[in-house]
Amino acid sequence: MTKIKMTTPLVEMDGDEMTRVLWKMIKDELLEPFVDLKTEYYDLGLVHRNETDDQVTIDSAEATKKYGVAVKCATITPNAARMPEYNLKEMWKSPNGTIRAILDGTVFRAPIIVKGIEPYVKTWKKPITIARHAYGDVYKATEMKVPAAGKAELVYTAEDGTETRELIHDFKGAGILQGMHNLNQSIESFARSCFNYALDTKQDLWFATKDTISKKYDHTFKDIFQDIYDAEYAEKFEKEGITYFYTLIDDAVARVIRSEGGYIWACKNYDGDVMSDMVATAFGSLSMMTSVLVSPQGYYEYEAAHGTVQRHYYKYLKGEKTSTNPIATIFAWSGALRKRGEMDQLPDLMNFADKLEEACIKTIENGDMTGDLALISTAEEKRVCTSEEFIQAIRTTLEGLLA
Repeated sequence: MTKIKMTTPLVEMDGDEMTRVLWKMIKDELLEPFVDLKTEYYDLGLVHRNETDDQVTIDSAEATKKYGVAVKCATITPNAARMPEYNLKEMWKSPNGTIRAILDGTVFRAPIIVKGIEPYVKTWKKPITIARHAYGDVYKATEMKVPAAGKAELVYTAEDGTETRELIHDFKGAGILQGMHNLNQSIESFARSCFNYALDTKQDLWFATKDTISKKYDHTFKDIFQDIYDAEYAEKFEKEGITYFYTLIDDAVARVIRSEGGYIWACKNYDGDVMSDMVATAFGSLSMMTSVLVSPQGYYEYEAAHGTVQRHYYKYLKGEKTSTNPIATIFAWSGALRKRGEMDQLPDLMNFADKLEEACIKTIENGDMTGDLALISTAEEKRVCTSEEFIQAIRTTLEGLLA
């Protein structure tokens, strides 16, 4: 069989623990036998990030700007317990956060629909895509413990030295404070990424905040979205037959639960963090979610929406068999290959990406699955596979589809 050609490399970001093990299996069994794979490789495993003082993460993001498409393995964001385990120089930041900041991107996450894995919300028939703003708010907040009675103020000092003050609270005793911020430029990028992705996927776009309570902070998000939509996207949406609308976050939650799905739900950073996990769990599993970071400049970084599966990795190190679900990582690769094929006008590469995803879904629907899926699948006949067995089963299905 002649391997499918690529003309431009993907940026390949390797990761940590069990997902790093699966990464190699996927390349060995599902990619390199069929595709003349071209990648520019960056090792974002915690060991190498520590060795390079995390410069490798920055380099990988800059390479994504150069080549336009990246695929990323799950990585460790170290906590205190990881410091001695990996002999770290410092508690390095989240690689995802660093990459998102450099690419100025928005994260889009959607469930992978498979027969036999039924959503817990009975009305849901189509995927719901969560678009999460990836800058600011509580994730860049400054916090303070208030020890006793006193006055707290929000102070802005302009470059000319003039001050604007707003009273936060006149404390009568101990309490806590948190200061959040965001940037108009980042919100504008968020809005354009959402509008572009809606047009790209031909889906309606919803956006929700709490502007009735947050009359300046959240209301600014609402206004920026509306201004950009009216000026740049209204005619394009009308031409494609899709809609954009804004509603309050509590109203959006009620609408989402009653809906059948099939749209993009754009959320601020924290809302998107929480709601993407809710949507993933309600559709079945975090390991059955696609995740792509999209910048307004048209850079794409595909990843799995879950962590490094630490518990399974420790079992693997002991020589024990694991049944770790690789679907989200496979779909990261297929998404990146499809986008690379689309950008480079390589229909064979795009077709391969489609067939790889089809092979994954067919394999599960035929009854071969990992342990996490077996627990929630309604299929009458289920065979719980190890990680290796499951990937081999997908390869067999894929070879049949490509024959």
